[in-house]
Amino acid sequence: MKIVIPGGTGQVGGILNRALTAAGHEVVVLTRRPSRAGEVAWDGTTPGPWTAAVDGSDVVINLAGRSVSCRYTQVNLREMMRSRVDSARVVGEAIAAAARPPRVWLQMSTATIYAHRFDAPHDEATGEIGGAEPGVPDYWAFSIEIAKEWERAQEEAATPETRKVALRSAMVMSPDRGGVFDVLLRMVRLGLGGPVAGGAQYMSWIHDRDFVRAVEFLVDRNDLTGPVNLAAPGPLPQRDFMRALRAAWGVPVGLPATKWMAQLGAFALRSDTELLFKSRRVVPGRLREAGFDFAYDSWPAAAEDLVGRVRAARMAK
Repeated sequence: MKIVIPGGTGQVGGILNRALTAAGHEVVVLTRRPSRAGEVAWDGTTPGPWTAAVDGSDVVINLAGRSVSCRYTQVNLREMMRSRVDSARVVGEAIAAAARPPRVWLQMSTATIYAHRFDAPHDEATGEIGGAEPGVPDYWAFSIEIAKEWERAQEEAATPETRKVALRSAMVMSPDRGGVFDVLLRMVRLGLGGPVAGGAQYMSWIHDRDFVRAVEFLVDRNDLTGPVNLAAPGPLPQRDFMRALRAAWGVPVGLPATKWMAQLGAFALRSDTELLFKSRRVVPGRLREAGFDFAYDSWPAAAEDLVGRVRAARMAK
């Protein structure tokens, strides 16, 4: 198949590119700064010569959008909104104008669309969309609006010959440098991998190999459209998540961080505390109903695999 990945130069794009290329597919990455074979220039906003890559492709997987690893200032939040909505809109325009449109368009979304809660998990059928939770910072609601507008841009695209799926993805865990697992493992190695603000907030996640397998599953399943949660079925509180990661690395203790300590750390890392404090308890309702079988449904087993791959890569150097 010919697979086009707008915004495919980040961590998740790299995971998909490697796996899909290894499986024998032709992968074309749309990027603002093409630097290698298989990359095509685009600006994520306007149609251009890049639309020729979409015309005649089999699958489009749009990952484009400004990274969430930043301070959630008004300027950065607006740029997150603009980059996601504009890219989804222009991808839809390219598909609508194609003489031979792709048969499926997978659009990245986020599990952050669900409400901050501890008492019950969110699936696609019964999950509560966030934005009105009491006792959370006001700007968290803007993150929900970004997710809703992101999905709406895909929904409203006039692409009758192309099946559309919104990937409500949890954090993708891979051993790649610079990814979220790399950051968490570095904290563990420094002795800082303890509970944050008590650690009761849930962490949803998906192993990188299950992420790829889920994408392939969704490409093949012509009966699935609309939002799909890409998350392992075992979300767990942050304190338990970090305890399992410490055990996988062989570190018995991780220093806890109070709320104000986490705020200082996020400021120093130019990140935001929403990524630490929001409880994301998301489960894969539609994937499991459709018969998808997770290779890594338990975080301790997933952490062991990821740690083993990190160590193997170091030994190979």
